[in-house]
Amino acid sequence: MNAPERHASQTLPPSFHAGRALSPSSQPLQAHTTVVSYNIHGGIGTDGHFVPNRIAGVLAELSADIVALQEVETRATGFDMLQFLCLHSGHHAIPGPTLVRADGDYGNALLTRHRPLSVRHIDLSVKGREPRGAIDALLSCHAEDAGPNERFTLRVIATHLGLRPSERRWQVQRLLTALAETPAQPTMLLGDVNEWFLWGRPLRWLHAYFERTPHVSTFPSRWPVLALDRIWTSPRAHLVKVNRHATPLARIASDHLPLRAVLHLTGATRA
Repeated sequence: MNAPERHASQTLPPSFHAGRALSPSSQPLQAHTTVVSYNIHGGIGTDGHFVPNRIAGVLAELSADIVALQEVETRATGFDMLQFLCLHSGHHAIPGPTLVRADGDYGNALLTRHRPLSVRHIDLSVKGREPRGAIDALLSCHAEDAGPNERFTLRVIATHLGLRPSERRWQVQRLLTALAETPAQPTMLLGDVNEWFLWGRPLRWLHAYFERTPHVSTFPSRWPVLALDRIWTSPRAHLVKVNRHATPLARIASDHLPLRAVLHLTGATRA
């Protein structure tokens, strides 16, 4: 198994592009984008059957610009889930395997309509536990009502944290360190954080950094009671809406429901 709803309205801080504040003469770019965090359970549905087409169907229902996937795997049969979903969506695919085995890889992935500018992988593994990690990507987002060269960057960190509280505490501290390692810019952290303790330190630390975001239950998919899947943004005002995607197909395709968010992004000109 992998573990709070409130909308806030506030004045946006100065927008940043790759760490550079807007000059007074610059006109800030803006765009609406939809993002999803989805633990696909290796393509195995709540009926116990491996049916990749159901996952592809759920993603088609969502039609998101950015999708963070967890529990993505290849198999000894040669079936590559990420390649399959990439072909169905037409998005760029960014793999982030955490387990590399003889019978196939397993871990995280990003599907994105926005062009990747750079990608790095953050090791979140704890000795004696299942290897964990995060994908840290800079994406080039096209601005609305602007020319083809009018773009800005969005930093996306996609992860899947461990099952033990001690693991998650260390992993969140490592992610907070990674967030502080680069200049301020529009940033999103999302994934299956496996945190069901609403007042646990990992959530309190992340809420302190990003500000509190909606608590939306996504697990188990048939009768969701735990908010294991999360989406945070910085600045917080970029996050417009968060909801779970609970269609009949989504309830059977995986043991998690997708978590969907709408973002209103702002940034400086010409990424």
